[in-house]
Amino acid sequence: MSKLKFVFRRAFTLIELLVVIAIIAILIGLLLPAVQKVREAASRMRCGNNLKQLTLAIHSFSNANNDKLPNASWRYINATNNGEGFGSGQSLLAQLLPYIEQDGIWKAGMTSTSGFFDGLIPPALTQRVRLMPVKSFQCPSDPTIQNGWSAYQVNGWMGSSYGGNYLLFGTSFVGGCGTSRNAAYGLANIPDGTSNTVAFAEKLSACNGANIGISGARGNLWSWPAGDWGNVYDWAPLFAGKNDSNAGYNWNMPPQIQPFPWATNCDPSRPSTSHPGSCQVSMMDGSVRGVNGAVTAATWLIAITPDDGLPLPANW
Repeated sequence: MSKLKFVFRRAFTLIELLVVIAIIAILIGLLLPAVQKVREAASRMRCGNNLKQLTLAIHSFSNANNDKLPNASWRYINATNNGEGFGSGQSLLAQLLPYIEQDGIWKAGMTSTSGFFDGLIPPALTQRVRLMPVKSFQCPSDPTIQNGWSAYQVNGWMGSSYGGNYLLFGTSFVGGCGTSRNAAYGLANIPDGTSNTVAFAEKLSACNGANIGISGARGNLWSWPAGDWGNVYDWAPLFAGKNDSNAGYNWNMPPQIQPFPWATNCDPSRPSTSHPGSCQVSMMDGSVRGVNGAVTAATWLIAITPDDGLPLPANW
């Protein structure tokens, strides 16, 4: 007669179970910052690539327009009726659409005389240009963009996370049927050269300047035409608006690094970023670099001024 053998297995005690849970929690706590750093590195890389592509689009625009640089804002008169011309009212970023594979949006804007931004997208003709998200204009780390919208302009205007250097693209005024702010130079004759002049910088899509002497909400909208629609940094994708009427404030100050909370601490007259440590900028030669919080105002001014004749200092 065979004997049955019973094997008794001891279960985990409550203390052992708690220890295992505690170890898992510690491991998750150790891994989470690493995962966040990887995500931030990927976002920063994508953001830097957007800046590079925008600057390369400037080169393509210039090659197609007899060395001309795009304007900070572009408006013109229709000679037939002395009114706004087709596609008039383009921001700096809007002019680059055909050179970042967004030709369809640009063509839709060119059909409108009520403003490029109000052009209707085919085939339905119900969606306006200003309601179209353009990923190349948005940084994945920008906390002020919600599903493509600038936080203060939901259902009104799509946001941008980048601004162009007004000192490079907008120092010459042309009036009539609105105001154009035209670039004073061509790509080949930027006095300080392409490697010494900032083209674009990060700039949060929503920014409230109430605490710095500028009343009301501000932001960064990719299709906002600037022109005579207020200051260059009201909503236009620009910074360094020294020569704009009613502008000034902190136009010559370095970028803000994580100006949180952005609803009160963000300065709309300066570039700004949510990335830790540095704000990414692109130079006119297409290179991208980070500008850290220690850069001086004097150095920043040299970098954004295209015709001061000064070399970039060692702390750049």
